[in-house]
Amino acid sequence: MYASGKYSSRGPALIPRMKTKHRIYYITLFSVVLLGLIATGMFQFWPHSIESAADWTLDKRSVHDAPLVRLPVSSPIPERGDLSCRMHTCFDVYRCGYNPKNRIKVYIYPLQKFVDELGVPISSTGLSREYNDLLSAISDSDFYTDDVTRACLFVPSTDVLNQNSLRIRETAQALAMLPRWDKGMNHLLFNMLPGGPPDYNTALDVPRDRALLAGGGFSTWTYRQGYDVSIPVYSPLSADVELPERQPGPRRYFILSSQTAIHREYRAEVERLKEENGEALLLLDKCSNLSQGAASARKRCCKGQVYDYPQILQESSFCVVLRGARLGQAALSDVLQAGCVPVILADSYILPFSEVLDWKRASVVIPEEKLSEMYTILKSIPHRQVEEMQRQARWFWEAYFSSMKAIGLTTLQIINDRIYPYAARTYEQWNNPPVVKWSSVNSPLFLPLIPPRAPGFTAVVLTYDRVESLFRVITEISKVPSLAKLLVVWNNQNKSPPEESLWPKIGVPLKVVRTKENKLSNRFFPYDEIETEAVLAIDDDIIMLTSDELQFGYEVWREFPDRLVGYPGRLHLWDHEMGKWKYESEWTNEVSMVLTGAAFYHKYFNYLYTYKMPGDIKNWVDAHMNCEDIAMNFLVANITGKAPIKVTPRKKFKCPECTAIDGLSLDQTHMVERSECINKFASVFGTMPLKVVEHRADPVLYKDDFPEKLKSFPNIGSL
Repeated sequence: MYASGKYSSRGPALIPRMKTKHRIYYITLFSVVLLGLIATGMFQFWPHSIESAADWTLDKRSVHDAPLVRLPVSSPIPERGDLSCRMHTCFDVYRCGYNPKNRIKVYIYPLQKFVDELGVPISSTGLSREYNDLLSAISDSDFYTDDVTRACLFVPSTDVLNQNSLRIRETAQALAMLPRWDKGMNHLLFNMLPGGPPDYNTALDVPRDRALLAGGGFSTWTYRQGYDVSIPVYSPLSADVELPERQPGPRRYFILSSQTAIHREYRAEVERLKEENGEALLLLDKCSNLSQGAASARKRCCKGQVYDYPQILQESSFCVVLRGARLGQAALSDVLQAGCVPVILADSYILPFSEVLDWKRASVVIPEEKLSEMYTILKSIPHRQVEEMQRQARWFWEAYFSSMKAIGLTTLQIINDRIYPYAARTYEQWNNPPVVKWSSVNSPLFLPLIPPRAPGFTAVVLTYDRVESLFRVITEISKVPSLAKLLVVWNNQNKSPPEESLWPKIGVPLKVVRTKENKLSNRFFPYDEIETEAVLAIDDDIIMLTSDELQFGYEVWREFPDRLVGYPGRLHLWDHEMGKWKYESEWTNEVSMVLTGAAFYHKYFNYLYTYKMPGDIKNWVDAHMNCEDIAMNFLVANITGKAPIKVTPRKKFKCPECTAIDGLSLDQTHMVERSECINKFASVFGTMPLKVVEHRADPVLYKDDFPEKLKSFPNIGSL
């Protein structure tokens, strides 16, 4: 009771004294917090009157509001441009660094109005609508950053799309004044109309040091492969005229020429073709009876009849795109938009985005000297192929040509793929529409390239009667860890295979298939016994390959299941004296084929070889008993657009026990027939699909001074 009474007597007096002592402190603290909350809310919701210098909204980007910068006459001028520049010599990839999204960051310089000491602007047009759209697209993309310290690539706000509007010297001085210029390192310039009269250079004449150039009219002389980017010349009609997509198929005209400023010699040649082929060819020109202006630019005339342009392009299967004063022509974009297959006659022209786009799927490129043969060349193209090209042409326009946004972002993506090659877009992603309707069987090769579902591979051994050699091959192959099944194709109808008890005892299923006829094509038949996706085609005399070589070849194929992966490489060459292709088996630095005497491939190609091989190639191979391997190389290259992969150093197959009678490839007429095969197949395919490469795949560490027991593939054969 006493303690309670003591506490009660002191409590009332103590609490009021605490409130009095700290009242000012609590009121002040509460007021500060309240004011802070009010200020934060006003900042968040009140309209801002201050904009960042890097804010690239459309309203901000106005030449009239841009700060004025005077260029002294003595301002430095960049060097002309280094033609030897490549990504590894003139581009600092370390500035890009690593980021989880594998995406470069692009900084756009704030807009400035450059004038000389007399106040004359460096450009007669200022900022064009097209360049404004391009910068807006970049600033709205995932590539953009407003933090200059994070930037990998720098884009000047100075518009150099059209060289005709530029003062060359002063524009170069303006570029050199950019704070991060550093001799153009990591800077990107966009130009669509290079050069000027009388010579019309195919690259921008503005001195630009080491800057990358996205140019719209490159030739093979001015294009720095793997560094510059060839872009299309944008057509203003893309934004002003809407052409509905038209279904592929035959059109009213076979060939149409609509360009108005082509050289008189070319026009005379096209007129001669018109006389020879009549209504199949429509030759248009500008309308002389119409006043000049925007309306006349959308009209074309022929013998007094007026046609709407570019709508008339949809009425033709093929549309001629001839070089003008400049190599790059906006007509190419108009033709693609119309779904008309462009026939391009512009020698040395680097086609837009050719680094990633497969133009043979959407166009026909003819040398200028063969203009007189144009009609015959186009008539030789199958109707089905023309329809596919029409469809592909329209899709190219929609994906890469239709707007300045599409052009700009495609350019950045190509540069991005160079810097982060392990995350680059694939050939299929660049060239196949998002939804592809295949008219034949569905191909697994256009799905994401992942390890196959069925583990291991099936070895298919083609044999006739070399039993001893066959048994040695079976014994060696059985040592390969990834072997799932072994299939022997017995190609001798006059002799039965050995009894079951005589065959080697191996740890995987062994199946013998007897054929009805002795044909080389039997090795590529899609047998039901092949359950794995990977197939190893191997001859019955290939006894020299080690199990390490075969296992490594299979591992490489798993990474590239759409390729032929083999051992000895071969090459096709053009014989200028004979005017035809030649088969080459000597030592070279290049490879365009691998022998299927020992090669891995996807079983899907068995179906294509058996049921979809063009023309009479399969029958020709069986009749000549030669070149089935060349035919398979043609088929795979034509389907995928890719070269084979040679693995390990081995150059030739050497069979000491084989005699000239045993070996087909030892016949003296063999090489001549192989060359004939290449020319025959190229004629049937209508093109040369084989791709030449200069590389091979070898195991890591296989030649290093390293303990053999620590190497994954220590027993790699010699040459």
